[in-house]
Amino acid sequence: MTQEGILIVISGPSGTGKSTIVKEFIRRNPSVQLSVSATTRKARPGEVEGINYFFHSEDEFQKKLHQDAFLEHAVVYGNYYGTPREFVREQLERGKDVLLEIDTAGAMQVRKKFSQGVFLFILPPSMEELHRRINHRGTETPEELERRMNSALEEILHLGNYDYAVMNDHVSDAVQLIESILKAEKASVVRSRHYWLKTFSS
Repeated sequence: MTQEGILIVISGPSGTGKSTIVKEFIRRNPSVQLSVSATTRKARPGEVEGINYFFHSEDEFQKKLHQDAFLEHAVVYGNYYGTPREFVREQLERGKDVLLEIDTAGAMQVRKKFSQGVFLFILPPSMEELHRRINHRGTETPEELERRMNSALEEILHLGNYDYAVMNDHVSDAVQLIESILKAEKASVVRSRHYWLKTFSS
């Protein structure tokens, strides 16, 4: 008997290093499945169906929306994106943990439809350090930098809707904390009691 996997949802303001953390976490935990999104945008050279994205026409995507086939969805630059409920469920039932990196709005959609997920919020060591990191990119004007900082403050207000806060002072420490959280969640009696009862009663 296989214990069901866990959906790990990671959010946090731009500049906190979410993508770096996710990349390192997957490198250290290759058995964890990155969530694969569906989209209506055209495939780019080298992108593979079912690995990079599930590519749909707009009609197909709309049909799936009406069927409530997505844990969350959004429109970005005129294209639809969504997290397929069936793909996530299939992975979890196979015992694979699934990691979804998404913004706070999408995470709250997921929370409403899949509350048994584990929701993690990545925080910077301080707002000053976040300002330094974003400014260090050299890609934002002063006005854009101010907008990003204001947006970060607004996102941090959603912290209470998450299960865990993970400060990214050092990537290795943040990844280690996420690994510890995942281990603890797997040992949670509330989450795993049915698995253990079936295991020991068979």
